[in-house]
Amino acid sequence: MFSVLKLFLIPVGGGIPAGVMFAHAKGLAWPITTGLYLVSDVILALAFEPILRLLALLMGKVPFLARFSAVLKAATARSVAHFGGTGAGPLALVMIAFGVDPMTGRATALAAGHGFLAGWTIAIVGDMLYFAVIALTTLQLNSYFRDPNTTMLIVLGSMFIVPMLVRYFRSTQIIPNEKG
Repeated sequence: MFSVLKLFLIPVGGGIPAGVMFAHAKGLAWPITTGLYLVSDVILALAFEPILRLLALLMGKVPFLARFSAVLKAATARSVAHFGGTGAGPLALVMIAFGVDPMTGRATALAAGHGFLAGWTIAIVGDMLYFAVIALTTLQLNSYFRDPNTTMLIVLGSMFIVPMLVRYFRSTQIIPNEKG
């Protein structure tokens, strides 16, 4: 089980598909696998929170970081607008964590005024939803290919390509003319 947890602790890349496939190969039930991923998120929260708090403190005192903070807040406002909100409510923050990563979700929740417990709960809910989508996709795809390496390559490729395609097609949509 510790090997699966270590795979889930990988911050980027193939941690989820590799961990899910490894857990499946070891015969771990999905609730245990999901629990291990949740534990990895809690470990991430405990490791990242002090760094986040230090950055928040420094952003108020270092001019360069204060400008970076303003840019980050503007980017956050644009991200929240994509989810139909004008403020960073819990649903918008969950979707940011789902769409980007839990650290960004937590940073955004902190900027919106959520404390440690509420902020990480929001970020972890978004990340667990993302885990569910990737885990189910990985297992379903592997039932067709029956080759873990092919499955992981397809899932990893999709994790990078699908968001780019969505952004591309959103940017090329024809915006209706207000005059008619």
